[in-house]
Amino acid sequence: MIPLFREKVKNFACFPLLLALLFFGAELAAQNLFPDLAPIYKDEVVARVDITLPPDSLAVILAPGNEQSDYHFHATFSFDNGTTQETFENVGFRLRGNTSRYSAKKSYKVSLNTYEPGRQWEGVEKLNLNGEHNDPTVSRAKVSWDLLRSMGVPAPRASHVEFYVNGEYFGLYANVEHIDEEFVESRFGNKDGNLYKCLYPADLKYLGSNPNLYKLMSGNRRVYDLKTNEAEDDYSDLAHFIDVLNNTPINDLRCELEPIFNINSFLLSMAYDILSGNWDGPLYNKNNFYLYHNQATGQFEYIPYDLDNTFGIDWFQIDWSTRNIYSWAHPNETRPLYWRILQVPEYRDRFSFYMNKIVQEVYTEAAMFDRLDEIKALIQPYLVADDYYTYDYGFDLQDFSDGFEESLPYFHTPVGFKPFISQRRTATLNQLDLNDIEPIVSQLTNNHPNEAQAVTIQAFIEDDQGVASVEVCYQLDGGSVNCTPLYDDGQHLDQDAGDGWYGAVIPALGQTGVLTYYVQATDLNGNDGREPVCGTREVFVGSAAVSLAINELMASNDATIADEQGEYDDWVEIYNLGNTSMYLGDRYLSDNPDNPTKWQFPDIWIEPGEFLLVWADDDVDQGELHAGFKLDADGDFVGIFDSDANGNGLIDGVDFGPIGADEARGRLPNGTGPFQAVNPTPGASNEPVAVLETPDGALVPYRIYPNPTRDLVYLQAGKALAEMREVLLLNALGQIVGRQEWKDQAIFDLSELPAGFYFLSLRHADGYQDLGRIVKE
Repeated sequence: MIPLFREKVKNFACFPLLLALLFFGAELAAQNLFPDLAPIYKDEVVARVDITLPPDSLAVILAPGNEQSDYHFHATFSFDNGTTQETFENVGFRLRGNTSRYSAKKSYKVSLNTYEPGRQWEGVEKLNLNGEHNDPTVSRAKVSWDLLRSMGVPAPRASHVEFYVNGEYFGLYANVEHIDEEFVESRFGNKDGNLYKCLYPADLKYLGSNPNLYKLMSGNRRVYDLKTNEAEDDYSDLAHFIDVLNNTPINDLRCELEPIFNINSFLLSMAYDILSGNWDGPLYNKNNFYLYHNQATGQFEYIPYDLDNTFGIDWFQIDWSTRNIYSWAHPNETRPLYWRILQVPEYRDRFSFYMNKIVQEVYTEAAMFDRLDEIKALIQPYLVADDYYTYDYGFDLQDFSDGFEESLPYFHTPVGFKPFISQRRTATLNQLDLNDIEPIVSQLTNNHPNEAQAVTIQAFIEDDQGVASVEVCYQLDGGSVNCTPLYDDGQHLDQDAGDGWYGAVIPALGQTGVLTYYVQATDLNGNDGREPVCGTREVFVGSAAVSLAINELMASNDATIADEQGEYDDWVEIYNLGNTSMYLGDRYLSDNPDNPTKWQFPDIWIEPGEFLLVWADDDVDQGELHAGFKLDADGDFVGIFDSDANGNGLIDGVDFGPIGADEARGRLPNGTGPFQAVNPTPGASNEPVAVLETPDGALVPYRIYPNPTRDLVYLQAGKALAEMREVLLLNALGQIVGRQEWKDQAIFDLSELPAGFYFLSLRHADGYQDLGRIVKE
């Protein structure tokens, strides 16, 4: 069951949406395309946001003539949703938007990192507070973003907030996630690709082969505005994409376009644009979208943007609720993202298949109306005192209520929110031209094997008539082609039986080399679908001689161990289980198997039997063992990958599920055993090093680590020692130099103590019990 609109379902109904599974990651997928709402976007409450800044700064921001200023004024930001309270000083605060800059109820941007570079909150650097001044229901954008996420399209998170500036109520606002490098990394597992913000008149028309031609200006900004890699300012990838989209013969377009564009995700976005009447996007108004060049796949990802002019908001006097879905885009101007793509018969049929699935399973009156009623009840109290709501068009509370049910007497509100949904759904069902589709093969993944490991292949398959068979065909270094079936039986690393995920396990190949493969599915009507549609995927099969292992990890380190900066960051422990020193400097650590070179180890060696701790904090400036990514406590992947010369083959990796705060997962025995819950021992063995006999005769393993140490030392034994009262730290003379109440663990800082021997002792009801010696270096 996939919840409609909500990532965390509490008292809201759930609705099935198998469609979204097309774009959820496979078992080894490194990133979650749909991160949870987090406190910032928790949407069952209306949070309070306060901005405090000097009155003269606010006066400058609001002064006529300054509407286009992007200067960030120094301010303090506070957030309170009833359970989470946060305050950040020295943030940047400015106007945002386009036409809304001239409205009475303006929109604002809060930047946490303008004056403190690198500062984030829950992975977010900037917040967009949108006034939604065109929308009498103040709900269309929120519903749009949630609908897209439920459809399987990576889209911003959003919630409603009550917004105050210097104590004055500025009104009910939409809090919408900013699209930037943090956004793309959280969705796609990388942020090194080019991210283009595409605004009017971004029609993707071919202008020529020179990349600089696409740096054209509109007013004081670029039409295709590069938001990352600005120093390089290289538009070659965009120029190539536009060339392929516009100039490839239709019969060849699939082979040329699919390696560089995520077509399935875009077809879903296109279905959303039509079902919501989003005329202010690329299809009609050549406006409001992002393109991100995903470095893991080589494909451009389409990301929708600015969705308030939807669900009946109209300035063209066009009936978007009944407009034909196959002739919906602007009829007289270049719109290759619509017209060229729908010229491909397979894409047209797939678009129709998606559209039908959405209107049958998601875009129903029962589901949509229930959600609208919930939002209406939640936010209505916050409009009572919202004077700014009334200023631009004269909206009042009756308009708010009526706007969900019927048209309003304003030029741009010819149809109500719910009537638009009913009319659009009816028209779509009448217009749909459904044909038998070929099986859709997507989310192709492999385990990046070495020569001694079995090769696992997974793919998600969907079809309108049912799947008859699936097979993977492969060859190593151009040798003979072999084919083996994929199964959806829950027995071939294919997740659950009957869920659309198919898997195959190919015996270890026994040699290194380049493995090329493709997956083909055949449906019950004999139609074939293939991924990739042309050519093959490839993966380097690495050597098994590298004796490195992911030995332990912690994805939510609240209080277990601090780094050199005193910060409690995620960590990964690397172990050399071999008999020789291993050079790490040409190898990599990554949380994305499709982007194996994400973080390169420093120029160091790891000795036999050594445990090396790497901080997964996405803060490489803090030291050479701080990796350029974080772990996701909701489930993630982390792996060691070989050198460039060896094709970046996977040396060792683990895919783990949800992990609680200060919980560790590790191998028992070290380096070779299966991953399981372990007592945290960062930088030390996972295997018990001592056994303590409790007063009642029980034998309890415990660990003291690291030992020797220069500063912190940890004692862990778990809840089995709950009857213990106190732990003492003694010097070589038996003098007590530290003591702590026993609470499942003890942490002593020896950094100010002289070098030498120290001892730990536990006190219980019957006396004391020595635990062992510590060497302070």
